Amino acid sequence: MLVGIDLPKIEVRFEHLNVEAKAYVGSRALPTIFNFLVNIVEGFLNDLHIFSSRKKHFSILKDVSGIIKPGRMTLLLGPPSSGKTTLLLALAGKLDPDLKNGHGMNEFVPQRTAAYISQHDHHIGEMTVRETLTFSAMCQGVGSCYDMLAELSRREKEASIKPDPDIDIYMKPAATEGQETSVVTDYILKVLGLEVCADTMIGNQMLRGISGGQRKRVTTGEMLFGPAKALFMDEISTGLDSSTTFQIVNSLKQYVHILCGTAVISQLQPTPETYNLFDDIILLFNGQIVYQGPCEHVLEFFESMGFKCPDRKGVADFLQEYWTRKDEPYSFVTVDEFAKAFQSFHVGRRLGDELAAPYDKRKSHPAALTTRKYGVSKKELLKACFSREYLLMKRNSFVHIFKMMKVGLNFIFLNVVSEFLKLESDKNFLCF
Repeated sequence: MLVGIDLPKIEVRFEHLNVEAKAYVGSRALPTIFNFLVNIVEGFLNDLHIFSSRKKHFSILKDVSGIIKPGRMTLLLGPPSSGKTTLLLALAGKLDPDLKNGHGMNEFVPQRTAAYISQHDHHIGEMTVRETLTFSAMCQGVGSCYDMLAELSRREKEASIKPDPDIDIYMKPAATEGQETSVVTDYILKVLGLEVCADTMIGNQMLRGISGGQRKRVTTGEMLFGPAKALFMDEISTGLDSSTTFQIVNSLKQYVHILCGTAVISQLQPTPETYNLFDDIILLFNGQIVYQGPCEHVLEFFESMGFKCPDRKGVADFLQEYWTRKDEPYSFVTVDEFAKAFQSFHVGRRLGDELAAPYDKRKSHPAALTTRKYGVSKKELLKACFSREYLLMKRNSFVHIFKMMKVGLNFIFLNVVSEFLKLESDKNFLCF
């Protein structure tokens, strides 16, 4: 940038990552009362080394290694059950605290440094988009985003540079103390293109609200608050049409390229237009990485293996179909052979050389990794929760008043009935 602001960046490295699991198969995997009791007895006998476990061993990720660079959009592509979600969870630090990412996981808080975004949207339908993002900012803090905008405004004035009109509008409230949340909320709304529906209810099955694509962008916007610089997004196109998916990925591309963020987005079958928005691709199948690198070299790698993408066919469709069509007459190359061939490919060799070089911690930006468990104090968290509940109570005041009247009427009715029964019992006693 012209004013020389050094943005915090995160480069994600993983080497020899293996994830294994044990689970019951067949009828033993059914959630029945009989299986529940048998599992308790079997677990007790396993602890006493009397009875061996009947669980079957599964290998989800097999010795995967790679580098995810900042400022580049990375597509995680693979068929179902290939280990995409497990890889994203591992990179986000949600599986094993012993994993290392240049720094040991005990040197920072991975849950706040990286954000895992699920394919499911969970929101309160009675809140607007702005209120939802504001609540997220109040809970997570605004991170270094507000400080960056303030420093940018200050350096532009010192260098006599005309400030960006969009940023200048948001920085006008900066002179008022306590407006950090409002400034960053407006900034996120601008980046994700949610300004048109900022004051619209999110909605649910019973309340009309924003569209599915806008709801997905709200889910992403909630995780952009706070200090998280690495985004791991799992199947964000679930339930969306191709046009909406393109708009969401394009918004994320602007965020990643402008702010030098780190993003890995998992998709099952992106359209050619969406595929072209990505800079790098990770092709995962059967728990193994068969290619990782720039998108422009993936077809060259497959051609070196004897497979050429047909004309007028999308690259993503070609990469997906190979793993699902094993009964074709041409020769089939196994995943292991692909993984070994990639290590000798020029992209794989360059990746191996980068991983062999030790990570230099001195290159890390001071604001890149988060060492605090909470972004705000517990008092502020309690205040944010109370303010949200008070807002929902006011918004649903009719329901609460109706319930209070119902409770009051039930109390009066029970008192009248009890008094009537008491009088009847006294009358029967006197008659007796």
